[in-house]
Amino acid sequence: MKRLASIAALSVLCLLWVLPAAAQRRITPVNTAATATQSLNELKDDTAHINARRRARSSSYVNDAGMVVWVDTLTGDQWVDSMAPRAGIPKMQYGLLHSVSVGVDIWDAAMRLFGQDFGLVGFSAELNMHNRYIPVFEAGLGTASHRPSGMGYNYRSPMAPYFRIGANYNFLYNSNPSYMFVAGLRYGFSAFNWEVRDIDVESSYWDETAVASIPSQKATAGWLEICFGLRVKLAGPISAGWMLKYHSMLHCSSGTHGSPYYVPGYGARNGALTGAFYITYTLPFRQKPKDPAPETDIEK
Repeated sequence: MKRLASIAALSVLCLLWVLPAAAQRRITPVNTAATATQSLNELKDDTAHINARRRARSSSYVNDAGMVVWVDTLTGDQWVDSMAPRAGIPKMQYGLLHSVSVGVDIWDAAMRLFGQDFGLVGFSAELNMHNRYIPVFEAGLGTASHRPSGMGYNYRSPMAPYFRIGANYNFLYNSNPSYMFVAGLRYGFSAFNWEVRDIDVESSYWDETAVASIPSQKATAGWLEICFGLRVKLAGPISAGWMLKYHSMLHCSSGTHGSPYYVPGYGARNGALTGAFYITYTLPFRQKPKDPAPETDIEK
């Protein structure tokens, strides 16, 4: 009994010692400027929440570097989500050397039927790389015989060659190669002769009309072309396409009697817009496209 009484007394003493110590160990919160606005920041100003709200009103695509680019549908702003995993660079489905094409431009020949008095015919050769990048070489022949209505002279330019070199970019590079939407850039050059005949010169002193002429003049010209066009398949390897061209003269030599009215391959110098209509034959190097890359969750 004495032992039990001793144990009980010892237990009571221990309990009396622990309870005051536990009562004193209270945790007091520390209020600072950061903790006072923490809940507000987490709800409204946190970067993750901001990005989530922007993504909710945006659409996305994967650029050539494999980064996910978001486009805000309200403002049109673009931004890169650096926290998103890279989707991988989209693979081009067609080989490096996909096809080669040759074509004939019948635009000037058709325009002559509607009264155009210059131009003749053009030819083109293209190398299709990945169905995306298309180096182009063009050559042709041009001539002019222009007599303006109500004017007393006849401008003539004998048949002369012209050349253009440049490239097209196909925006539909991972689609059916029989159908293209392209933008292109060209540099054109021509060396040619021109002359003016049957110039009516009136003399008020003699009250007579004389006839003069400007002898043959040599000229060279270079110009830049920006073009947009479409191409569609007609049958088999035959396709047809048109182009709208904006061109600007870079340099043109002037003789003692002025500058030429017409430049082969360029057209009339007073016109900034022209066109082309091609009939093209395509010889493919690769018959089937590569297997497309598997879609990622981001692409879906």
